[in-house]
Amino acid sequence: MRAIRLTAGGEPRHLSLEDLPVPEPAGADALVRVHAAAITRDELTWPVDRLPATPSYEVSGVVEAIGPEADGVAVGDEVYALTGFDRDGAAADFVLVTSRLLAPKAASLDDVASAAIPMGGLTAWQALFDHGGLGAGERVLIHGAGGGVGHLAVQIAKARGAHVIAPVAAADVERVSALGADEVFDRTATPFDKAAQDVDLVFDTAGGDRLARSPAVLNRGGRIVTVAEEPPTGVEADYFIVEPNREQLIELARLADAGSLKPSVGDVFPLEDARAAFERVEEPGGAGAKVVLKVMSA
Repeated sequence: MRAIRLTAGGEPRHLSLEDLPVPEPAGADALVRVHAAAITRDELTWPVDRLPATPSYEVSGVVEAIGPEADGVAVGDEVYALTGFDRDGAAADFVLVTSRLLAPKAASLDDVASAAIPMGGLTAWQALFDHGGLGAGERVLIHGAGGGVGHLAVQIAKARGAHVIAPVAAADVERVSALGADEVFDRTATPFDKAAQDVDLVFDTAGGDRLARSPAVLNRGGRIVTVAEEPPTGVEADYFIVEPNREQLIELARLADAGSLKPSVGDVFPLEDARAAFERVEEPGGAGAKVVLKVMSA
């Protein structure tokens, strides 16, 4: 099979296309024929302790074979997943994935769009509900609502009945409004800590000054969840790193099929152009759109 391999460092120039044997699933693993694999900024810095390594931890494809202890999947299933960060990823024709991480992909989305959901969608879900305890009718302010995680968080929070406040760059006001946010404003012209109040949850994807100023908008009992950096002290706050989760992916697929969740997809590259894809994801701009490798047509 073809596979993209990171051989040193953490830069796109260290990527190469190689021919490797197709792995055989054992235990609870499933072998997935990769149709699309999405990539994340800075992910080439993650596997430095196990080089050479195959990047890309978001996959959409079809189950090709299963190990004897695989659970919940069958050969021929159309699936998607956030794969484990401790093993080779999906920038290849095939990838081994622990079967308990695989979920049925949304019927309404193609493989490219499906691959664009897992990292951002799970990050948003876990921030809003697992760590933030967001409930219907509560007010959530999302920093970075125009970004890769934030634009999904807006849609997920709205689908669950929350009131969404989104201070964004001027260029993102119209786009984030169209996602369903209840209050959207230019954060440069209107400082969020002057415009927003009585907030139950701040979900921060930006860090820095925006995170530091966030306690000012919280109501009594309000809390902060961030994926950017350690949160400020003196308020209920949590910093976390996303984890793979099949059940939550099932819920995200249901939202997509209900028309409540649509990922933003940017440039799509063939597998052999992975170096250019990773260079693109490091460039500024893109309005939160996911860069995806299209490995095979469904």
